[in-house]
Amino acid sequence: MTLEPTGDQILFQNTTREFLDRTVPIGVVRQLADTATGFDRDWWRRGAELGWTAMLVPEDLGGGSVAGQPLSELALVATEFGRTCAPGPLIPTSAVLAGLVAAGDRFADVVAEILTGDLVAAWALYEPRHGLDLAPAQTRAEPDGAGYRLTGCKDRVEAGDSAGIFLVTAHSTDGPVQVLVRADAPGVTVTPTWTLDLVRRTARVEFDDVAVDADSVVQRGESAAAAAQSQLHIAAALTAAESVGATQVAFDATVAWMFDRYTFGRPLASYQVLKHRMADNKTWLEACRATARAAARAVDESPSTAAELVSVAKSYVSTKAPVIVQDCVQIHGGIGVTWEHDLHLFLRRVTLGRALYGTPEEHHHRITDLLVRSAA
Repeated sequence: MTLEPTGDQILFQNTTREFLDRTVPIGVVRQLADTATGFDRDWWRRGAELGWTAMLVPEDLGGGSVAGQPLSELALVATEFGRTCAPGPLIPTSAVLAGLVAAGDRFADVVAEILTGDLVAAWALYEPRHGLDLAPAQTRAEPDGAGYRLTGCKDRVEAGDSAGIFLVTAHSTDGPVQVLVRADAPGVTVTPTWTLDLVRRTARVEFDDVAVDADSVVQRGESAAAAAQSQLHIAAALTAAESVGATQVAFDATVAWMFDRYTFGRPLASYQVLKHRMADNKTWLEACRATARAAARAVDESPSTAAELVSVAKSYVSTKAPVIVQDCVQIHGGIGVTWEHDLHLFLRRVTLGRALYGTPEEHHHRITDLLVRSAA
């Protein structure tokens, strides 16, 4: 498995980097923290024009990837999002698109709206007081003719406060089901919720006997369960890639600081104990990068190993990235814990990334389950 990106993929990544550096530098991110949604809709549409929403969508539905490795290429975009602490619903939109594409061309109109950036979509999976569970039981979809009546509550819905449509994973008498629900549908209540990240927002979404017609049912039964697994792989792999980008910036800024900052007539970089700490951080960072790339590539090329590699990447990156960035904050000393310094923005990004789409502990359990099933 070759993990290094191709020339075309590097060009795609550099285009994204230049766009983000120009449009959402850290100063703009700080300003967006005071806005209602944390990102600008017109800016998101311009990003969609660069291909951010197209990677996971086949060409016959208006999408297309750079070199036939859609998630690997989307992970390059996620890395750049982490590098600038960029806003925008990149991860939830990608998860929803994967679910809709798996249903064939039945939702071509919705996919087209998401592709252009006109429609923001969110994946409603988590339920209150529950961790990662791909078979949630509290949100019920009761049969109603050919459709359902949806009742329940979802929380930690990323981009839920700005979404126009939700892909909801629920439980019915026939097993799991995934349905599309418009945010303005009767019985839907969206309440924004606080997160540690300044611009990456979540919401609590309540469904009170919401009517879901047959045309809005995306998947049922085993197909719905398989779709939820695929969506988790995508969301977790992209979150890992984003955390790698954020950690890299914090690491580079700290190395530069160690050469610039003098104490007792010597640069910090000359002290052996600090050299050893940063050497450890560098080793962990490269391992994070390798596991994140391997996870994305496995989803593209080796579905049979994707579940294990995604959980390995998400658990490892989510464990190490916050530790590395926290160490960078400490090496900066007092200035590192001030609001004016940018380091805390990256620490916020990787800390939230640790919690969403499976904590390290939850992915450790998933790896254990996979190994037990394999041995059996």
